[in-house]
Amino acid sequence: MTESMLGLVDVEVRYGNIRALKGISFEVGAGEIVALLGANGAGKTTTQKTISGMLRPSAGSITYEGSRIDGIPAHELIGLGICHVPEGRHVFPRMTVAENLEMGAFRFKRVDRTDLEHVLGLFPRLQERYRQVAGTLSGGEQQMLAIGRALMGKPRLLLLDEPSMGLAPLVVQQIFDIVRQINTAGVTVLLVEQNAAQALALANRGYVLETGEIVLTGTGPDLLADDRVRAAYLGEEIAS
Repeated sequence: MTESMLGLVDVEVRYGNIRALKGISFEVGAGEIVALLGANGAGKTTTQKTISGMLRPSAGSITYEGSRIDGIPAHELIGLGICHVPEGRHVFPRMTVAENLEMGAFRFKRVDRTDLEHVLGLFPRLQERYRQVAGTLSGGEQQMLAIGRALMGKPRLLLLDEPSMGLAPLVVQQIFDIVRQINTAGVTVLLVEQNAAQALALANRGYVLETGEIVLTGTGPDLLADDRVRAAYLGEEIAS
């Protein structure tokens, strides 16, 4: 693995008396795409929210580029280059596409035209809808806008939570192709995704979560070939 950008060590998160994360540890190397897989309730979204400062761990540590970040507020983590695209897109529905993208660059006080041109180059549909109100976009277009808005924040680490959820297969393929382009341009990606086949085909490495614990880890190809992953997440029947 390349030099570590993100590291979690024995991270535990509680919702009241419920241990949502039970002391998980993993690393994301600089320049990698790493996938987090698991069923609903496994702890994938909780993990990303904890990394991005939306939740605080009750135990353990999180380091980013060599420094502890657990306990740092979410808005300060954005300033360090950690941008989070949460499940459900959460675009500003009454703002235009242009205004949503401008909001992504809020910490810079001004829009970098080079960044804007890069985002619109990745997502030509957003260029076509530039003055359209975001709430009137299709689900796929809103997902493109959510990712584009995050890119306006100049991320070094991009957290993507279920980017393919609810989208048509053709749009899903477009989204994953764009994630690959984003990574090729130098952005490290931590991807939460239920579409295991697409995620592992894209990822350098992956971790499988079950009820708040990491139960499997490996390269993308190794996990795709693993009987347990194929049975649990790809719907294949494995002969005994």
